[in-house]
Amino acid sequence: MADILHKVRGVVLKTSKYGETSLIVTVYTDKLGLQSYLVNGVRSGGKKSGNKAVFFQPAALLDMVVYHNELRTLNRIREFKFAVIYQQLFSNVLKNGVALFMIELLHKTLRQPEANDDLFGFLEDGLLALDEAGATVTANFPVFFAVHLCSILGFSPGVPPAKMMDAPHLLLDLQSGEFRDTPPDHYHYADTEAALLIIELLQTRQPVELQRLQISSLKRNRVLDLMEIYYSLHLPEFGKLRTLPVLRAIMS
Repeated sequence: MADILHKVRGVVLKTSKYGETSLIVTVYTDKLGLQSYLVNGVRSGGKKSGNKAVFFQPAALLDMVVYHNELRTLNRIREFKFAVIYQQLFSNVLKNGVALFMIELLHKTLRQPEANDDLFGFLEDGLLALDEAGATVTANFPVFFAVHLCSILGFSPGVPPAKMMDAPHLLLDLQSGEFRDTPPDHYHYADTEAALLIIELLQTRQPVELQRLQISSLKRNRVLDLMEIYYSLHLPEFGKLRTLPVLRAIMS
């Protein structure tokens, strides 16, 4: 099968050094889904290559022309450039920490290479919104992203019926992914306070709406811990998020 050229937009998820001057880059693309590329000569630092490795920072949004062969696990990039030059996302420590959390969470959920327009749009829009966000929106962004990502992936608990919302002891069973008004026979569940906050986040449709949510760092950390458990219960081999302790530290 011959290589076919495609114009794609992609978000860099992971970069690994290869040899003396090259990189292996994992990218989530709009048209080809999850892909890995070998990029030669970008780490040489010579006059010809410059500092091209900067293009492949995690969370970078690129326009690319790529060679694609379905029989290969590693393809090549013919052309690349920034699709967007972020104003703050790479330079602001907090925003970069949030972006790296988003990227790791997405990367750990992707199991198939197929494209998903809704998922790519959610990620792209999220990164652009985070770059422009104020302090409150930025602080609330990790819980917003974690709650809505599982909706797009198809295992969200969803918003419960209105009559259940008034239950005095509303809980979220993390194992079944269902809201309920009595404790399950296991300990993987969110208490009423956390369950109501997750519902509020599910009802928040756009990042700009996060401005109105006054959530303490303690509550945000609690929901992030619960969402990590939720993902690990619903996705085999999900494991632990390495960026989560770092995010807690910089947001404290």
